[in-house]
Amino acid sequence: MRILILGAGKMGSFFCDLLSFDHDVAIYDYDPKRLRFTYNARRFTELGEEVREFAPELVINAATVKYTLQAFEAVLPYLPETTILSDIASVKTGLPEFYAAAGHPFVSTHPMFGPTFASLSNLSQENAIIIKEGDFLGKVFFRDLYNKLHLHIEEYTFEEHDTTIAYSLSIPFASSLVFAGVMKHQDAPGTTFKRHMAIARGLMSEDDYLLSEILFNPNTSDQLEKIRTQLAELRDIVDTRDSDRMTAYLERVRKNLE
Repeated sequence: MRILILGAGKMGSFFCDLLSFDHDVAIYDYDPKRLRFTYNARRFTELGEEVREFAPELVINAATVKYTLQAFEAVLPYLPETTILSDIASVKTGLPEFYAAAGHPFVSTHPMFGPTFASLSNLSQENAIIIKEGDFLGKVFFRDLYNKLHLHIEEYTFEEHDTTIAYSLSIPFASSLVFAGVMKHQDAPGTTFKRHMAIARGLMSEDDYLLSEILFNPNTSDQLEKIRTQLAELRDIVDTRDSDRMTAYLERVRKNLE
């Protein structure tokens, strides 16, 4: 299959390396320096006649979430009508409407293994989401690909995806931000503190727009309210030094982790 990848960041490069030995792959990035170490794939430095002549059967949009829609709009004029459009965005805002108007078959997925924390060489404990509304053949392609990576796969609608992401990303993101917001320098940090700090630093290395869009998910507010409720209960237990309530609270938390 002829596959065009938009964006040569960590995820774009990962998909390029992954697919280039089984498919005819081309990769584009607006910054030519990002293509210097691309191996076994065509390197495009502009979206134009090269793309038209390549005539990709599948486009994988790996541009940062801020530019996902712009990247699609830029490449559309050079694609055959049968080209399957795909994205791997963690934020799907605006994508259902775009796909509905684009006139192309599409498939939307969300590999839940960001390069900040996951080991891209061993993904057997990681997950991926495939959006149900997508093209059948496109979904088959990504299901086969993710199965080869030994990922656990779930299928959600666009709406279900956004609800899930509000829970699975917004809660840890918000918790890490609150931790970092009250953090003070420690000359002799404990193991738990150091682990939390590593997570917070990894989170803060992400793009500001990505963090904002994930937290601006319409479902995030309800999740933040759950955090506020838990903190209020825990503070009351601490203030009253109620050992029985603390024991019951810790037991409830342990059950949540089972």
